[in-house]
Amino acid sequence: MSRVGKKPVIVPDKVQVKITGQHLTAKGPNGELSLDIPENIDYKFENNIITFSRNSDEKRVRALHGLTRALTNNVVEGVSKGFSKVLQIEGVGYKIEQRGANLLMSLGFSHPVLIVPPVGITIKVLTPATFSISGIDKQLVGAVAAKIRSVRKPEPYKGKGVRYQGEVVRRKAGKTTSK
Repeated sequence: MSRVGKKPVIVPDKVQVKITGQHLTAKGPNGELSLDIPENIDYKFENNIITFSRNSDEKRVRALHGLTRALTNNVVEGVSKGFSKVLQIEGVGYKIEQRGANLLMSLGFSHPVLIVPPVGITIKVLTPATFSISGIDKQLVGAVAAKIRSVRKPEPYKGKGVRYQGEVVRRKAGKTTSK
């Protein structure tokens, strides 16, 4: 049995969950998200608790058991609390600036980089070197954060670039001259 799959998903009081057939819809204070439950995964929704079980022991179905539970938990948590990632920039002359809903970044290129967030994502500049990305869809928040980080990944010699808050960049020694 899947360790993740057998854990129940507890639905908060402020979230309304509606399951019709194999389609789950959650509505909460932050918005509305939906999810399709695979056919081989059975569910039980009683007393604001959702539990999942599988009707087969095939490898693919075993993998979907934990995945379905995790995705359902992300949907319920997203509409109730939301998700956010904090990124920071490091480097001399690197700066970020809020332009309405967009983010303007100067990262040592010959031109500034303008980041336009997709629908459902908000970007806030917290300090001149840190900013947060937030939204209700965990996958979308992570994808936007990864896309912004890929504009200028932290390099191993000086540590300059865009990184997640708390990310440790392994530093390399520079060139040495031998006589």
